[in-house]
Amino acid sequence: MAKGGTCDTCCYFMYDEEMEEYVCDVNMDEDDYGRLVSEHFRECPYYRDGDEYKVVRHQM
Repeated sequence: MAKGGTCDTCCYFMYDEEMEEYVCDVNMDEDDYGRLVSEHFRECPYYRDGDEYKVVRHQM
């Protein structure tokens, strides 16, 4: 569902120690979540590349 990558590379994909699993930690309200679940997306509108070194590699 993610644009240009998968949830594994998204900066919002975090490990939750209480649930002992990975979760999407994007800050959204109830209306946004309802739209995300009910509509069919080809790409996740919240995906952000979590590769912190991407800019550095680009500058080299």
